[in-house]
Amino acid sequence: MKLKIKRTNLLMLFMLLISTIAFSQKEKYPVYKGCEEVDAEALKVCFKEKVTTEVISKLQLPEEMKKDSVKQTINIVFYVDKEGEFEILYVNSPYKDLKTEVERVFSELPTVIPAKYNNHNVEMQFVLPIHIPLDPNQGKIVQEVKELPAEEPLNLIIPDSLNLLEHHSQLNMPYTHQEYSALDYHFNKGANSHTAVKPYVYSEIEAYADLDAQKAVLMKDKKSWGGRKLWNEHMFQIESKDYWFTIDPVLDLQIGKDNSDVDFTYNNTRALLVQGSLGKKFSFSTTLYESQGRFADYVNRYAESIRPSGGNPAIIPGRGIAKEFNEDAYDYPVAVGYLSFTPSKYFNFQFGHGKNFIGDGYRSMFLSDNATPYPFFKINTKFWKIKYTNIWMSMRDVRPEVTEEGVFKTKYVASHYLSWNVTKKLNLGFFESVIWDDTNNRGFDMNYLNPIIFYRAIEFSTGSRSGNALIGLSAKFKWNERFSLYTQLMLDEMTIGEVGGNEGYWGNKNGFQIGAKYHHAFGVENLHLQAEYNSVRPFTYAHNFPTLNYGHSNQALGHSWGSNFYEIVGIANYTNGRWYGNMKLNIGEKGFDIIGDPVSYGGDIYRDYSDRNGDYGHEIGQGNTTNIFIGDLQVGYVLNPATNLKLFGSFTYRSFDAENENPIWESTNSTWFNVGLRTDLFDWNFDF
Repeated sequence: MKLKIKRTNLLMLFMLLISTIAFSQKEKYPVYKGCEEVDAEALKVCFKEKVTTEVISKLQLPEEMKKDSVKQTINIVFYVDKEGEFEILYVNSPYKDLKTEVERVFSELPTVIPAKYNNHNVEMQFVLPIHIPLDPNQGKIVQEVKELPAEEPLNLIIPDSLNLLEHHSQLNMPYTHQEYSALDYHFNKGANSHTAVKPYVYSEIEAYADLDAQKAVLMKDKKSWGGRKLWNEHMFQIESKDYWFTIDPVLDLQIGKDNSDVDFTYNNTRALLVQGSLGKKFSFSTTLYESQGRFADYVNRYAESIRPSGGNPAIIPGRGIAKEFNEDAYDYPVAVGYLSFTPSKYFNFQFGHGKNFIGDGYRSMFLSDNATPYPFFKINTKFWKIKYTNIWMSMRDVRPEVTEEGVFKTKYVASHYLSWNVTKKLNLGFFESVIWDDTNNRGFDMNYLNPIIFYRAIEFSTGSRSGNALIGLSAKFKWNERFSLYTQLMLDEMTIGEVGGNEGYWGNKNGFQIGAKYHHAFGVENLHLQAEYNSVRPFTYAHNFPTLNYGHSNQALGHSWGSNFYEIVGIANYTNGRWYGNMKLNIGEKGFDIIGDPVSYGGDIYRDYSDRNGDYGHEIGQGNTTNIFIGDLQVGYVLNPATNLKLFGSFTYRSFDAENENPIWESTNSTWFNVGLRTDLFDWNFDF
């Protein structure tokens, strides 16, 4: 099967994906005493105000809390069942007397008219934040967690052992698209939230989502040490008044089969994750991975096509340089870690070795997570309606032509991104980045340490080949809590006189993205849909000086396809308790270079753009035009929510139809089945 896909058809498909987003049916809230006469629109507000006011008026703080002068926010997770009775699920407080008191208060609440869905009684779940010390005026803050049109009442038992300290620390929440897809819904409800720069710091998430409450409803009632460690808790945890740390084994064990001559595919990763905090403002994390693997044939060929200088056979995409293992497999160790310090509510400083992502899409034109980890220093500054992020990074060019005496070439990247909430619904972002190397023993240029300058001006003042600057503009519009639109425009180079012309001027180098997200789609709880269109013109991110491309370790720092392509992405993520499923489609067209042809067609960001064939007539998809279709389906079960340990199975289908075949990019139809057990701390990106 070979797919021929025109650009107009891709745009039509993208619009079709967007058009599937529709308004879902509303449920009816429980009717509290005194709310019987209000209309449907006011019922929601009335219920929340009545419950909050009555709970606060009846709640008596334990003497121990008064003695300790506690100042904090606790969250009470409860639901109203189909008979109108209140049931407590979870109270995130270490004070057991407070839990007992909360249970007493809720037991005295009156029976109400239950929630309805399609005129049937259903359960509805809520979280009630209570600020301590108690203030009678803090009411009206009950937040709905989810509507559950279940046939039977919930049967959840929350263990007292739930104590996920990282949720209240300065650690980063590991960035995976599936986890962040659901989190985006909670951020959308915030009037002054910023969602582009990832990963998020847990202390930042607390303002928008109660992760304790979300994890609590997943916990199993296990009393034995082994049962608790397998299903609910970190493997090893020490906690005191001034510090805590956890140690967890990390696994990524996979075995599968594709339709090539490879006997079977596998991945065997063993790792150790250590994380903790010293006080409330300083946190740390480190993970050491030891891995061996053999992947689907198309992945192996790509990994070997980006091999580094020095004889090692491959670079595993997104992970690192690999050496040979058992003749037909790879051994690739990886180490990541960081320090995170938040001295005040305005600043967070991070220094580490890892990845960053800037954007609201599945892909990013600014900075993606598809390359291997790198050293970085990051400052997040937040005030008023502004979040301002500075990242300084050290990158490597590992190609033979720039390697000197066996040492890879070092280059540096400085980026800043300003996120501005213009209104409660509209966010604008401004991005700038510059790449430079140590030509003339320049090293790390102190000019780029200034966090608020315009990099293009500095680049110009230090010499014509001193650096490569890029600028970008992004926007996000929150139509409502469930539906949002987002876009990015990256400008690598632009000639004003050629803008708007139809002659395909090579120097108009840009990348464009537009997409939409729909949360709890069509009234289906925890179903998150996303549609996205991406395009990058030829020669974007490339440079005529060998190392000043926007890449790291032979991989792109922007979109993983590099340049000279357009692509449609459709994603569906669904969770139900510990079960989850996700489906992703990538459909696009990319122009590769032609083997044996000295001309650069603009698809390889590591090629000198001076090798182009003229200045005009350049179009997306030129060169070795290739149609790409990738379908990926994964289903799984979360074994341990504390560590995100998952049991999963996946199926990938890939059609790669190139006009001119070559040993690297030959036309193939690949199928790949895979099952495994993995601690989900990062995304595997095999959609190339």
